Amino acid sequence: MMKPSCDYSIVIPAYNEEDFLPNTLASVKEAQLSVPQRSGEVIVVDNNSTDKTAQIAKEFGAIVVFEPVNQISRARNAGAKIANGKYFIFLDADTTLSQRLLQKTLELLDSGKIAGGGTIVDDKQVSLAREKFLIRLWNFISRVRTLAAGLFLFCLAEGWRDVGGFDETVYIAEELIFSKRLKKWAKKKNMKFCILDIPIQTSWRKYQWFDYKTLVFGLTFGWFFKKNKAKCHIWYDRKQIH
Repeated sequence: MMKPSCDYSIVIPAYNEEDFLPNTLASVKEAQLSVPQRSGEVIVVDNNSTDKTAQIAKEFGAIVVFEPVNQISRARNAGAKIANGKYFIFLDADTTLSQRLLQKTLELLDSGKIAGGGTIVDDKQVSLAREKFLIRLWNFISRVRTLAAGLFLFCLAEGWRDVGGFDETVYIAEELIFSKRLKKWAKKKNMKFCILDIPIQTSWRKYQWFDYKTLVFGLTFGWFFKKNKAKCHIWYDRKQIH
C-alpha cells in the first residue's frame, strides 16, 4: 500500500450531472480555500454519462475517472481506488460542501478517535410539511442508528480498504451497508463513527421529479429490492432542468 500523498480526497460519483455538478464543484473549491494548510484532491467519477459531466469536471480542475457500469457503489469505489488521500470524503454531485463541514470533518479525522461518519440533511430548502417530515425522519434515524446518508460520507482511507469498500452487489443503500461495516471496524480500533450536526444542502430534485407516493415507497421499501436496479429507478433516472 502506497503512502498517502495528500491529506484528503473528495470523491464525487456523477451520472449525467451537468446541471448540478458546477454548483457542487464551486462549493468544494470554496470549502478548500478555508483549509489552505491542507492538501486535497477532487475526483469526479463519470459513471457512463451521456452529457457534459466529464467536461465540466475537467474545467473545474478535478481528476476524472470513468466507470462504465452505471452503479453508485461501483462509482464510489472507482474514485476511491485511485484516491491518494489519507481521508476519503464522498459527496453527491447535487450536494454542496460548506467550509464549516469540511473543516470539522478534517478536525475529527485528525483526532484519531473518529473512523468516519456523515451529517444531517438541511430541510430548509423544501416548503411542504410532508417533504420536511421525510427529511426530519431520516435525520432522526441517522442520529439514532449512526448511519450516514450517501450525499456526504467521510472515512479513513484505511477503513474503506479494510472493509472492502462499498458493496457492489447492491444498487442502493450501499452507504448504509458501508456505515455498518465501518462501525464494526472502528470498534475494533477503539474509534467511533459519528453523525455531525452541520446541515448539508442538496438539490432535493427527487421531490420535483417523482410523485410523493413513488418517493415514499422507494425510500421506505428500497432496502428490500436494493439488488434489483429496475426497482431502484428513482436513484438512477435523470431529468433535464433546462
